[in-house]
Amino acid sequence: MAFSERIARLKGSLIREILAAAQRPEVMSFAGGLPAEPMLPKVDWSAMPTSVSQYGMSEGEPELRELIAADARKLGIDCDASQVLVTCGSQQALDLATKLFVDPGTQVLVESPTYLAALQSFQLFGADCLEIPQEADGPNIDSLRALLERSTPAFAYLIPTFQNPSAVRYSDAKRDAVAALLDEFGVTLIEDEPYRELVYDDQQPTSITSRLRKTSWIYTGTVSKTLLPGLRVGYLICSKELYPYLLRLKQAADLHTNRVGQWQAAQWLGTEKFQQHLVELRSFYRERRDTMQSVLEEHFGDLADWEIPQGGLFFWLKLKQPFDTRTVMQKALDVDVAFMPGEAFFIDPEKNPGYMRLNFSHVPPERLDEGVRRLAQVIRDGQSCALA
Repeated sequence: MAFSERIARLKGSLIREILAAAQRPEVMSFAGGLPAEPMLPKVDWSAMPTSVSQYGMSEGEPELRELIAADARKLGIDCDASQVLVTCGSQQALDLATKLFVDPGTQVLVESPTYLAALQSFQLFGADCLEIPQEADGPNIDSLRALLERSTPAFAYLIPTFQNPSAVRYSDAKRDAVAALLDEFGVTLIEDEPYRELVYDDQQPTSITSRLRKTSWIYTGTVSKTLLPGLRVGYLICSKELYPYLLRLKQAADLHTNRVGQWQAAQWLGTEKFQQHLVELRSFYRERRDTMQSVLEEHFGDLADWEIPQGGLFFWLKLKQPFDTRTVMQKALDVDVAFMPGEAFFIDPEKNPGYMRLNFSHVPPERLDEGVRRLAQVIRDGQSCALA
């Protein structure tokens, strides 16, 4: 059979493979960004009109688009509902943006590390990914300027609020500096914000998009982390000149996002019950984060370094004696533990050994200590083998 040339670049999703292997109920999974099942809200479908079962608009349901635009304006983003495109999760937003901008050899700028499913999409279409090193409060600005002076990326893909996987939150100063540089060099921004609402302190800086003055932009979000991931409802908002192209790409992909999920999302966004749900969600996850921190100190204190995440769903660990953690994935599963090797989040995994992303939202507290203890032993054994 004759496939398209891009199939040679097609990679499986490591996280999806790990999650599939971790489906056994006895497995304690720290791998995916799975919301805690006790916090998935009870939903009511009884008032859903029959008309929602019919085909719908490619742009998305008008009511939902208005709600999304209203929320975005609170973040300082100058937009209206005509700039909102409802997608099948925020992953489809990344897919559409990739199709819009990327040909083989197109340069795109990403953080190092970055979201592995974004890398998967960019590399499938042949992008030449350029990386910017992360610091505790965002990207190294001198490195970013130097890169922009010597290259011409089609866009910068950034996750400034509780970055996946590192949990870094850009400071206001870094957000201002990034916006200024993208404006100066005319580089489109793709700002991905799936974890913004999962904040465990009082700091909620405005988006980078709201700080742009000249360049084009795409801002993406989802209800998967705050409501129900099974709805598969995400969205993008973009500068007006990009919208017609993204809409046509959406029409070519799937006609429209499922209306049933959109209707349910619209019953929550902008409501008092949703705000109360977010308050409860933050409190619940804050407790689980604190429990995970205590357990990590006990079992990983001599193995790794990390920062306490102020939001999101992950701890990002850097091993003190690095080795390729992908080599012990199966050994962890053999003792009923799943985790996400950190190497997969880098453009060149082979040059970045010794990182782990651990989710703290999914495993119940009563199983957490045992799961982390088993994982620590797997890592100790892996280090011994690597040194042998």
